[in-house]
Amino acid sequence: MAEKTKHPVQENLKKNIEYLREELGIGKSFDVIQLDVEYAGREMALFLVDGFVKDDILLYIMQLLAKLEPGALDIDTLKKLVKTYIPYVEVETTDDLDKVADMVLAGPTALAVDGVAEIILIDARTYPVRGPQEPDTERVVRGSRDGFVETLVFNTALTRRRIRDRTLRMEYMQVGRRSQTDVVVSYIEDIADPEMVKKVKDSISKIDTDGLPMGEKTIEEFISGQHWNPFPTVRYTERPDTAATHLYEGHVCIIVDGSPSVLITPTTFWHHLQHAEEYRNKPLVGAYLRMVRFMAVWASLFMLPLWYLFAVKPELLPEKLTFIGPNDPGQIPLFLQFFLIEIGIDVLRMAAIHTPTSLATALGLVAALMIGQVAVEVGLLTNEVILYLAIAAIGTFATPSYEMSLANRLVRIFLLVLTAAFQLYGFLIGVVLFIILLARMNSFGVPYLWPFIPFNPRAFRDVLVRSPIPLKNRRPRILKPQDPDR
Repeated sequence: MAEKTKHPVQENLKKNIEYLREELGIGKSFDVIQLDVEYAGREMALFLVDGFVKDDILLYIMQLLAKLEPGALDIDTLKKLVKTYIPYVEVETTDDLDKVADMVLAGPTALAVDGVAEIILIDARTYPVRGPQEPDTERVVRGSRDGFVETLVFNTALTRRRIRDRTLRMEYMQVGRRSQTDVVVSYIEDIADPEMVKKVKDSISKIDTDGLPMGEKTIEEFISGQHWNPFPTVRYTERPDTAATHLYEGHVCIIVDGSPSVLITPTTFWHHLQHAEEYRNKPLVGAYLRMVRFMAVWASLFMLPLWYLFAVKPELLPEKLTFIGPNDPGQIPLFLQFFLIEIGIDVLRMAAIHTPTSLATALGLVAALMIGQVAVEVGLLTNEVILYLAIAAIGTFATPSYEMSLANRLVRIFLLVLTAAFQLYGFLIGVVLFIILLARMNSFGVPYLWPFIPFNPRAFRDVLVRSPIPLKNRRPRILKPQDPDR
């Protein structure tokens, strides 16, 4: 049974205007406009938000309506307006005043006509938008230079440009009691698992909050459910080609209006270690780049605690590797040195974000001279600590996923603390707890460490080695694609 409309549109224009003026705050906000007009002897009212409407289109429609003769709208008023006299593509009607208020605030223009119990919505809106530039965090040497922007329709167009599949679906939803933020769930119907699509849509529909101030990040925190787990269960991308690749595999993408990042679900640990650059090179070169990236990520996780363990327990080293360890431990304990420099790196990173571009070079010089050279000369840090921290930092920056790099940094500090407290046993316990944490995680039912746990040899080979595209003729089995053959 259909739910009864709380505030239906009435034939009395004045009553409709009175309600909409109150709901839209007309007279209280300068940018919400009510325009009273009269065409063909009928009183009408236009409601719109200044800055959201395409002035030229609205002016053209108003000029056509102004040419109507008196009495032209006496019979079948609504039908004639919608199908004949308003020459625009996106025109719809509604009998719900609450929907009208929400739509006007979203951008469309509402036309209320005296004597008609429905309001016409003309979706002639436009948003301020920047150009689709290449995202800073996902640059490639070869490849497309366009990237997602903050406008929903532009992002869906960038995706559809690369996927001309007849079953590509862009399902529209609104999230937020007050913000009414536009959200699109994108998937290829003939490929994606229907149960997976239903899970994603149900998770979004259950979000109960005033608004999405942080856009896609707020969506992630609601649908992931693992609030205190630092590892991301969705992947962010600002590249349309990356989003298209995952859609072809059977993933589901979430596009949020006002956000240049698209969420890819479900994802595993290994998805966050892949980059478009690997697939923009020959397979052998791409495989080499992936191996180097994996080594850098593992170094960012384990090098510091492992070196600290060998520094405090040199008897664990074979005779040929006894050179590992500090020549001069310095006046400050090694653990405290690591802790100070870890905090210092994070402070430097935050300072770089807030520093104007013109001063970034100066900041780098200050960091190199003050933190590096002077800290060693005064005995605050040792050369080995700076060397290994620099290697770990490079591994962190080499991680394609920014969210994964931050999570790995927390794990590194956790391992360092356990190693400092319990030495060898602390390091081993920390590594085991780290693996258990990842093994227990899942993203919309997909195990986070798949295809390592549970083990799938063919899929794990594709994770470790960048295989030639012609040989990747099967979609990931864990996604349960309806069409497993590429």
